[in-house]
Amino acid sequence: MFRALYKLLILGAVYLLGSCTDTDVQQSDYMVITNGQILTMNNTLEVITNGCVVVRGTKIEYVSSDCELGAYPNAKRIDAEGGIVMPGMINLHNHLSMVAFRGLAESGIVDVQDRLYNYFFPLEKQLLNRNLIRVSSRHAAIEMALGGVTTTTDMYYHEDEVAKSVKEVGLRGVLGETVIGFPVVDSQDVYGGLEYARGFIEAWKDDALITPAVAPHAPYSVSPEMLLKSKNLADEYGVPVILHMAEMANEKDTIATNYVNTTQDKSVVKYLDDIGFLDTNVLAAHVIYIDDEDMKILKKRGVGVSHNPKANTKDSSGVAPAWQARVSGLDMGLGTDGPMSSNQLDILNVMNYAARLARIESGEVSKFEPRELVQMATIDGAKALDMADEIGSLELGKLADIIIIETSSPNMQPNYDPYATLVFSAYPSNVVFTMVNGEIVARDGNVINIDMPAHQAQWDEITSDVAKFAQTLNAPN
Repeated sequence: MFRALYKLLILGAVYLLGSCTDTDVQQSDYMVITNGQILTMNNTLEVITNGCVVVRGTKIEYVSSDCELGAYPNAKRIDAEGGIVMPGMINLHNHLSMVAFRGLAESGIVDVQDRLYNYFFPLEKQLLNRNLIRVSSRHAAIEMALGGVTTTTDMYYHEDEVAKSVKEVGLRGVLGETVIGFPVVDSQDVYGGLEYARGFIEAWKDDALITPAVAPHAPYSVSPEMLLKSKNLADEYGVPVILHMAEMANEKDTIATNYVNTTQDKSVVKYLDDIGFLDTNVLAAHVIYIDDEDMKILKKRGVGVSHNPKANTKDSSGVAPAWQARVSGLDMGLGTDGPMSSNQLDILNVMNYAARLARIESGEVSKFEPRELVQMATIDGAKALDMADEIGSLELGKLADIIIIETSSPNMQPNYDPYATLVFSAYPSNVVFTMVNGEIVARDGNVINIDMPAHQAQWDEITSDVAKFAQTLNAPN
């Protein structure tokens, strides 16, 4: 009954459009995606076998198995050709500009500290600048757009340059300016990122695609006073706070030594809660070294969590209790971490890896069923960002962040269960359509908004400089 009434209303609207003025919404403002297997990711995880999605401007207007296509005679048509139509994926943790350093020091290193101090820090000190950050973050955004990521969360330096590039590609970004206890490329003052963050927030707070944020690096690298100042700044503007949390095995000991001056055995989560830092606008990355009590605290405070299994295992940081955290009710999505930590920036691979890791650790194949991982990649990531009212599912009134993953390639067949196909069979190259905010940003392996030859020339110059300097780091003393 409701659908019939809705179609009548639409048809009536089409009739009235014939007399609209140029300032009114025209049929050309509509886009209709047809012939798709739709994963709505709504509260009931409704799957529409052969349906359509109607987009009007920046928002989703209709999702159904029965669209009256005659109601949209002049709308742009997108034929999904039987592919999977779903919400765009959300990458909850990244350092996009590090993509310029991807692949360096992957062999011959002693441990993570060796790589960090002998390779990574010298690379940052010598080579980081606005140009590298702008070009590299554009390159990373291109990679994500082609792989079906429509929203990325980032924390690094010169985030205004990151914002320009993410917006240029057409992605949605929650981007945090780093606050840290030593001089860095965008501030020679200790903790100078705090004032930089204020300016960044002021400049970008009303943007349609970019959500500016404050990113105190970690509890072991930022004093309790500056953690709270970062949080207060975020609260003042109503923006997120992003940080690494409980990532290192010795993190609580480092905090106790550097800042707290106490011998009390207190977890990182308990420490942050005691100082009044934890809140609903906090997004915590990694969250490896936590127990049941910590999970209760994080849930009570409404803290969002980014699970980054590929990066954590590659850096031998540890294995997060992600399954237990999900069961405890935490808002937890998936992230890649920076391109030096996980190398790949897509979420399809992370879903696959998260399932395998949890099952090996527990010895139970029931851990992380495919539909749960697709939830984490979409609507749960949106919940972790407090953006579930806007993105993360295909529902009436939500922003049109939509992807299509083709199912005609050999690796995608047979497709008995679309969730299982996505988690265990799909490659990023199977993504054939990426839309953000109602605008197509990538299609059939091509990004729409970027002059790729011009970008490639800039990228080649950046990576040539990185390669030359990296050779000096490998030279014998």
